[in-house]
Amino acid sequence: MSNESINDETALDKARQLRQLVNDLRIMGRDDLLLRAITVPVLEELRIEAARGSLSKLIITHDYRIVLADSNKEVPLTPIHRAVYLLFLNHPEGIEFKLMNDYHDELLEIYRNISPTTDIAKAEETVNRLTNPLDNALNEKCSRIKAAFCGMMDDYSASYYIIDSQAQQMIAGSPRKWFRRLKAIKLPRELVSYEHS
Repeated sequence: MSNESINDETALDKARQLRQLVNDLRIMGRDDLLLRAITVPVLEELRIEAARGSLSKLIITHDYRIVLADSNKEVPLTPIHRAVYLLFLNHPEGIEFKLMNDYHDELLEIYRNISPTTDIAKAEETVNRLTNPLDNALNEKCSRIKAAFCGMMDDYSASYYIIDSQAQQMIAGSPRKWFRRLKAIKLPRELVSYEHS
């Protein structure tokens, strides 16, 4: 028997043992202990894995349109909404809204590629508003993006495509817990395909 076969058999055996332990805890009514054992980050990874089979591939066309492959339908977004969306697709680790000014040049370049006929001064003004943490323009754009995806699929599926909040715990040598408030797109990036011109 090869090492790979032995490893597969060992993994299957562990999965059977885990299933039995999960059933035992559920029968005992101890979902709290089950959640503590699994941990929330692992639970989220499992949730993504479970949803992966039902999520549509996202195609970014050569002219920067955003298309859901399963239905071959374009997500109805204006050029600036697409620019914001593509910026967040480029950063799966997430972006803090208060640090959006760090992404000013990248967002402007994406926007200019999507809409090359837009007046440069107008494009600059639009991006300045989006990267200003005191302006609500970015929240408005994210809400419009969310509405577009929710209009095309159920809320659970849409939650993988929208720009949404994710908190990342930071430990800064203090007994206090600190969190970075990130906005990110949860869609596994292997489901994103870029067409080339």
